[in-house]
Amino acid sequence: MNSGQRPVAVRVPASTANLGPGFDVLGLALNLHLEAGFGNAPAEANEADENHPLTVAFRHCGGKQDLWVRSQMPMGKGLGFSGAARVAGCVLAHAEKHGAEKKAFDDAKLEILRTASELEGHPDNAAASMFGGFVASVDGFAVRIPTPLDPAIIVWVPQQQTSTKESRAKLPSEIKFQDAVFNVGRTALLVAALAAGDVRALSIATSDRLHQDLRFTKAPDSKLALNAAVDAGAWCAWLSGSGPTIAAMVDRDSSQRIADALPTNGAKMVLSIAQSGAELFAI
Repeated sequence: MNSGQRPVAVRVPASTANLGPGFDVLGLALNLHLEAGFGNAPAEANEADENHPLTVAFRHCGGKQDLWVRSQMPMGKGLGFSGAARVAGCVLAHAEKHGAEKKAFDDAKLEILRTASELEGHPDNAAASMFGGFVASVDGFAVRIPTPLDPAIIVWVPQQQTSTKESRAKLPSEIKFQDAVFNVGRTALLVAALAAGDVRALSIATSDRLHQDLRFTKAPDSKLALNAAVDAGAWCAWLSGSGPTIAAMVDRDSSQRIADALPTNGAKMVLSIAQSGAELFAI
């Protein structure tokens, strides 16, 4: 650690992206977290090597120090691990230059998001990890979607992993006009339903014609899990990012019953929305 540099840490939430029709635009922060920093590493933390997306982002932004990391997030499962790590790396590079002062960090958030999104290739996961809650992000801008809803989010996580890069490469370069209209309409309806707290519209609003069915061909068990969640009473369900994890939005009072109805060949977690995004603090 450089002489006089105070130890700093950042805490960043996981995320589920697309939310059905909102491909590369919509994300939701979840209460699983990645923590990282420089100096005074916690005993249970690991050193982040130079190939870790955290360190790659940190170096890209001019960071010089060695980093530590600890994470509750599974990798390669569609819960935004790489997006959270890249946000954390960019935040720590900002802190190395400017310290952990809150106003300076708040003023820099959109610029940090733009850099993390460029490294990630899409902004949906990074925006949710940066700002928390439901977030829409396009062309370097990010806006939280206000909602009166306070659901549980059930995630069903199978053993297999998914490479986002490989998954995206299998998506078509052109789509039918009616499919584009279908997704634009559902995305608008989803944002409106969240803002209004209208759970009746969520099932229709999270349907998709751009990516989910193609990805389900490689993860048929994920499709079965999605159908099981909806059949058990979930308000809606979607393929989390590129999968293979499934996320379902449910009434809190029904969350354990619905989780119990999901297939047994995957891990189940009942989570909450992370209302706070990336948090920076001196240690």
